[in-house]
Order: sequence, then C-alpha cells, then structure tokens
Amino acid sequence: MPKRTTHEESVCPVARPLDVVGDGWTLLIVRDAFDGLRRFGQFQKNLGLAKNILSARLANLVANGVFELAPAADGSPYREYLLTEKGRALFPVVTALRQWGDRWFFEADEPRARLVERESDVPIAPVEVRAADGRVLGPDDTRVLLP
Repeated sequence: MPKRTTHEESVCPVARPLDVVGDGWTLLIVRDAFDGLRRFGQFQKNLGLAKNILSARLANLVANGVFELAPAADGSPYREYLLTEKGRALFPVVTALRQWGDRWFFEADEPRARLVERESDVPIAPVEVRAADGRVLGPDDTRVLLP
C-alpha cells in the first residue's frame, strides 16, 4: 500500500492539521466527544466503525494531543478519552462544519441534528470570521502572507 502523503513540513496552517483530523471518521469521533462520549465502546456503537479503524484513529488523536486517556470517572477498569485543551479548541471548527452542512446538505423540512445552547435549547448563532475591530470578514477581505 502506498504511504500517505504528510503535510508536516507545510507552511500552511490548513494542511498540517489535516494529518491529524483530515479524515472523516476522525472528525466524527471528535464530534462525538463534544456530544459527551468518552469510552471506546460508546464511540464504536455510535459510529458503527470497525474496532481496528476506531482504535487507530483514537491512538492518532492521543498521540497528537487532541485526546488524553484517563481512568473511568465511575471507578470501573475502563479508560476514557477526554478532549485536551487542543481538542476542545476544535469546537469552533466542528461547529462551523455542522452549520455549513446544515445549510448546504439538507432540505428545509428535512430532520437533522441541531446544536443548541444547553440552558435554553436555542440554536447558536452562525460562526463568523471577524476582524480585530469586530467587522465580519469574507474571503475577499483576507489574504495569506507567505513566509
């Protein structure tokens, strides 16, 4: 099997993280962690993913500091996968992807999962990119500076 291309030497901040979270299953695992899943069996049951693939993705997320392994909170012999600060920082990324998917991949009356505030069940506002002064920015308002 050919070796997968790595982006570890890229100067692009979009390319490098794709080595860690650029696979669809990986982002679904992270999504599930934001939704409260912690144990291997929970991820496996929710995703229906083969155990060997799930194991490899979780190992990669732990190795790259997105998750850490911890003893089970209930004192059982199981281990739990907990999001680290680095992992929790993916929340706006996953949220923006949820909102993009909601807008472009569902019909208006089609049922879908919704992200809402825990206290009120009110849908959250759209994720926006803003300038330092608070203005909303679009692709035409930005540029990439290369080193």
